[in-house]
Amino acid sequence: MARSSQVKEHPEKPGRFKESLLVDFINQTDLDQMGDKASVIDAFFTFAQAELQREAQELINAESLNTEAAKRYITTSLKREFASDNGTELNAVLPKMSPLNPQYLTKKQSVFQKVAAFVEKFKGVGGRV
Repeated sequence: MARSSQVKEHPEKPGRFKESLLVDFINQTDLDQMGDKASVIDAFFTFAQAELQREAQELINAESLNTEAAKRYITTSLKREFASDNGTELNAVLPKMSPLNPQYLTKKQSVFQKVAAFVEKFKGVGGRV
């Protein structure tokens, strides 16, 4: 993708990204090799999008979530820039478990909190889950 379209697609809003994402980028990138501000911005978005995909898959695997439903829910949450526990989207993400199971609400709340933190960290970076 051409740099100009990527910068246009992902407006420069560094204040919106979590510090840990920026710190990881800085620690894993040779900033001296970057020629200009646009190159650094492009490299950051590329890094952040790769991290988004990696961490989304880790979350899905760790919580034994329904993969396709989880990807849809996370993608929708990223577009909205917040996770919602209203409606049936979150329920569809959860592993097969009866709502009458005493662990169901605990699991639902735990997954919701983890997705909300994920969205807070990655909102605004673009990319795909």
